[in-house]
Amino acid sequence: MNSPEEMRQAMASYVRGIHHSYLEASSTLAPADRGRLPLLVPDAITVAAVGTRVLHIIGTAERLPAPQGPEVEVSESLDDLRWTLRFFDPVVIPALGLIDETSGPDQQEVRRVLGIRTVLYHLAVPPGANLTEHHATHAGTGLAHSHAAAARDFDAIRAYAPQRSALIDEMQGAAVAGLDRAQILLAQAIAPGVEGLRLDPPTESTEARRALLAAVRPARTGP
Repeated sequence: MNSPEEMRQAMASYVRGIHHSYLEASSTLAPADRGRLPLLVPDAITVAAVGTRVLHIIGTAERLPAPQGPEVEVSESLDDLRWTLRFFDPVVIPALGLIDETSGPDQQEVRRVLGIRTVLYHLAVPPGANLTEHHATHAGTGLAHSHAAAARDFDAIRAYAPQRSALIDEMQGAAVAGLDRAQILLAQAIAPGVEGLRLDPPTESTEARRALLAAVRPARTGP
């Protein structure tokens, strides 16, 4: 059995690997596009490593108060990306021990217990999974591609519907905060009649964004 210190070191290496791959994958973007990536916009981000039935790794732009009691934090940086890694489990926050994850990870409830509202990424690692360099590389690369694709889509939506730019900004903010239903309502306000969106359960964020892009994109004419 690994000691708590060894487990924290493994987690710190895993998070560092995610962020290294994120920076590597985004290095080919235009400078301004890279500067708008969600992990690079804040001065620093917080990463919460949360142990419940599964392991949750949550990146957020929110600052958490100074550690108290048994809480531990580790501050690191790579190039323009700076973060503070915090560790939480039922010993630190007893309410985490009451979360029922017998049917799978309950990401919303974990974030609710921590009070986190703005989510840059949220990974759930199942019991027994190894925090390997390969997994970190895969997670970081996928995250960078996902963030870059979202930024391109929102830029295109603004270009096609400039008169709705304020609403589009709000929808992009709702996407960062993980507010799926707010995104649906804003998409419908930006393009009334946009098809394929449902409120309960809410359409997945990427699907909603792509549906809105299709709705505001001018129809092709001619061959």
